[in-house]
Amino acid sequence: MGYVKTAMLMAAMTALFMGVGYLVGGATGAVIALVVAAAMNLFTWWNSDKMVLRMHGAQELAPGDLFGLHDLTLDLARNAGMPDPKVYLIDTPQPNAFATGRNPQNAAVAVTTGLLSTLSREELAGVIAHELAHIRNHDTAIMTVTATFAGAISMLANFALFFGGARERMGLLGTLALMLLAPLAAALVQMAISRTREYAADKAGAEICGQPLWLASALEKIAAGAARIDNHAAERNPATAHMFIINPLHAHKHDNLFSTHPATENRVAALREMAGGAGVAPRMAPRSDSYAPSRVPASGRRDGGGKGPWA
Repeated sequence: MGYVKTAMLMAAMTALFMGVGYLVGGATGAVIALVVAAAMNLFTWWNSDKMVLRMHGAQELAPGDLFGLHDLTLDLARNAGMPDPKVYLIDTPQPNAFATGRNPQNAAVAVTTGLLSTLSREELAGVIAHELAHIRNHDTAIMTVTATFAGAISMLANFALFFGGARERMGLLGTLALMLLAPLAAALVQMAISRTREYAADKAGAEICGQPLWLASALEKIAAGAARIDNHAAERNPATAHMFIINPLHAHKHDNLFSTHPATENRVAALREMAGGAGVAPRMAPRSDSYAPSRVPASGRRDGGGKGPWA
């Protein structure tokens, strides 16, 4: 159902974009809008991961890093039958994480130092599994495209005032209404897609690590941390907020129209309900190690001859 809803919302975003193009420039404007959107999406699809990681000052981690994060991520990826993603660390005290990349073969998972110092090993595994689910579900590409569409619709709507055809078709008041309402509608669709994909990634992430309650506990801790600790890079780049597992800009508490993320309470409830069923089998043996910098876990072997750090 999540994919059907996402497809419907993507179709609505495309229709909105072409509709705004038509109102601004007629049939020719709609065609030009579609061509421009395709070019913009191609550029952002190819380069978005590098741009986002640079915005947040992310540093790539090598195998056997101090925190054991690289090995944990690759073990979970292989457990999910995925290509190995790159692993990045962001130096900020706010606990959070995101995934990026145009496809599973060119993807990255980034976590903050605040996440490592806040979560237990099991909770960290749940978060990494959630981000891997985004990659496997191609959500990173979907959200890049929708963000590009939303930005392009805002740009087109602002152009409307300078095109005589738009004023002739709608009048001055209609043109002003278009400038205000079209970007708002695009933002609402983008946010609805983001919330839908978060629920889907929670479910798939719980299946990857085998323990829905690990992710549920992590979400509660991350939400509490994000509500009181600023993420300055995210504040400077609010367009990237939808990528994080929890809104880094102090998320709303309800699934309202203007929220990029579902309410944490709703996500946790869904995961707990999932844990109460019989559909998820444990895949990771419990261990109480923390990934805080002051407590360095033993790294698993990466030569294929031994078990990973969570096996």
